[in-house]
Amino acid sequence: MPDAAAEPGTAAARNAAEEKSAFSHPAVEPDSTAGYGDHPDQVIDFYAPRGVTGPGEAAPVVVVLHGGSWRAPYDRRHISPFAGFLAERGFAVASAEYRRGAEGPGSDGAGEPVAGRWPDTFDDVAAALDALPELVPQHLPRADARRTVLTGHSAGGHLALWAAARHLLPADAPWRTDRPSPLRGVVALAPIADFEVADKLGVCGGAARQLLGDGELFAERRPYADPALLLPTGIATTLVQGRADVDVPQAVAEAYADAAAKAGEVVGVTLLEDVGHYPLIDPAADACAVVAEEIAQLAW
Repeated sequence: MPDAAAEPGTAAARNAAEEKSAFSHPAVEPDSTAGYGDHPDQVIDFYAPRGVTGPGEAAPVVVVLHGGSWRAPYDRRHISPFAGFLAERGFAVASAEYRRGAEGPGSDGAGEPVAGRWPDTFDDVAAALDALPELVPQHLPRADARRTVLTGHSAGGHLALWAAARHLLPADAPWRTDRPSPLRGVVALAPIADFEVADKLGVCGGAARQLLGDGELFAERRPYADPALLLPTGIATTLVQGRADVDVPQAVAEAYADAAAKAGEVVGVTLLEDVGHYPLIDPAADACAVVAEEIAQLAW
């Protein structure tokens, strides 16, 4: 949440203002919602394309995974204005919810809620993606599922990169697929894309370590969860990153791009000057239009 004590003119003050703007928009209600499991969080919101596509013209599908450090207070409603923005741009949008950390403060009774649930968060993202081929024709009849782009913001950017790399998971991973996902591409927005670097920087209050578990668990689970260890994917990937991001610094995206290069894969990195963490999903910000264009470049 915004830091009320942030001094005007500082990076913290700008970050607080950007977050306030992104969270100021009323939630955009979906055209329909469908479940992909029995848990209340196992649902997908669907937004039909409007505005740009002509009569009878099929629209690309954008699958959206929201951020919020994998923590329970942040659900898909906060990214619904972004989903609505994409629908107005002519995309068919599927915004997937998933189980996040338990409600309430962490184990010490203070601070932010715990980030994520192992393995539930990953179970849900895998199940949601697997359910889409059946659900999209039902809920987005004007969509062309052959042109699907996966996007996500922050922790959702991590999940988007991870979901696109399931065919590279260890053989004993329950989420592993036998072939790459039929995606046109991935556009990851300020993603928590490299867990080693994110952990060293304490990104989002140490969220990556909370997600995987402390001590030996962090090292043991990284091969199953860290996108930087799941390369090359063979899927066109672009990272969009604000240079002024203080929540997920530019170094995290650059570490992922470097890991991809070492694996023989080119990952695009679009760096935006004077842009922080939240404008990427804020329909009122110019950065959001850049994001839509990056998605269009892969979808069309």
